[in-house]
Amino acid sequence: MASQQPEFEHPRKAFGWAARDTSGFLSPFNFSRRKTGEKDVALKVLYCAICHSDLHMLKNEWGNAIYPMVPGHEVVGVVTEVGSKVEKYKVGDKVGIGCLVESCRSCQNCVEDLENYCPTNVMTYGAKYIDGTITYGGYSDSMVVDEHFVIRIPQGLPLDVAAPLLCAGITVYSPLRYFGLDKPGLHLGVVGLGGLGHVAVKFAKAFSAKVTVISTSPNKKDEAIKILGADSFLSSRDQDQMQAAMESMDGIIDTVSAVHPIVSLIGLLKSHGKLVMVGGPAKPLELPVFPLLKGRKIVAGSLIGGLKETQEMIDFAAKHNVKPEIEVIAIDYVNTAMERLAKADVKYRFVIDIANTLKPTS
Repeated sequence: MASQQPEFEHPRKAFGWAARDTSGFLSPFNFSRRKTGEKDVALKVLYCAICHSDLHMLKNEWGNAIYPMVPGHEVVGVVTEVGSKVEKYKVGDKVGIGCLVESCRSCQNCVEDLENYCPTNVMTYGAKYIDGTITYGGYSDSMVVDEHFVIRIPQGLPLDVAAPLLCAGITVYSPLRYFGLDKPGLHLGVVGLGGLGHVAVKFAKAFSAKVTVISTSPNKKDEAIKILGADSFLSSRDQDQMQAAMESMDGIIDTVSAVHPIVSLIGLLKSHGKLVMVGGPAKPLELPVFPLLKGRKIVAGSLIGGLKETQEMIDFAAKHNVKPEIEVIAIDYVNTAMERLAKADVKYRFVIDIANTLKPTS
C-alpha cells in the first residue's frame, strides 16, 4: 500500500498544499485519505493554523522530514462522517486535531493519558502511519482520524481562534499545570513573545499569576503589557534590568526555538525555581551546572500534552476567554507567510482559511 502514489493509495480523494523537498516551497497537491473506519471521524477542514514547527519540518531542519509533506497540526473542522463504533462525535460537530493521530494505547504513557510521550506515537503529518502510509496534515480539505485523537471545540470559542490552541495552547498549558506553575500569585517569566509566548502569557494570567515577558526586542514592551496583559517586561540584553530581576521568579516558560543563552534565565529564578523549555532549537544549548546547584533549580522540557489534557486546556480557554491573537490568510499566501514567520513578522499566529480559499485544481 505504502509504495503506491499518494493520490491512489486510499479510496477517498483529497486535496491540499505540499512541499516536495527541503526548499519547503508549498504548492497544490492531490492525494488520498483512508475510508472512514469503524472508530474513525472524517471531517471537512475549516481552518489550520501555522506552527513554527511546520517551518522546521518543511525545511528538514530536524532531520526527520518525509516528502511530499502536507503540514498542519492545528486543525479545526466539522464532522462529515463517523464510523459505526464512534461514541463521542456525530456529523456536524465542531472538532479539532492536534499533533497526534495515533499511539500504541497500551504503554504506561498511553495508559496515563500521556500519548504525547508514547514511544511509537504517530504525528499528524510527516510520519509513517501504522499501515505504512505517510500522514498528511491540515493544509488540506479533509482528514480522517481515530476518534480518540479528536478534540471537541467548546461552544463560544471561535473556530479560527481555537486552531492555534491545539499545539501552541497545549504546549504552554501542560507545563504550567504539571510543574505547579498554575497557582495564583506566582511570578512567572515567559521568554519570547511569538506564537507560543503570547499564549503562555494569556494562560498564566488566567491562572492569576504575575507575568513578566523576557525578550530581546525592547520594542515589544508596550504590546506585552498593554495588549497581552503582562505585568512587566525585561529586555534580556539589558544587563541592569536582568540584574535587578535576579532570583525573583518562581518559574519560566522558554518558548524560543533559536539558539540562545540560558544562564541568565537560570539567574532569574528563585531557589527551587523551574526553567521549562518548550521551544525546539536545532542545535544544543549550553547548560552550566553551578547555577543549578546554587538554589536547587530545575531545567526541564515539555512536549505538547495528552488528549485528555488537550481537551481540558481548550475547555479552560473557552471558560476563561483565552484567545490567541491571529492573522487569517488565504492558502495561496502560505509561502509568503512562511517567509514572514522565519523573520518573526506575525502577530502572533497565522491561520489559513481552508474552507474559503483552498480550491482543487484540475
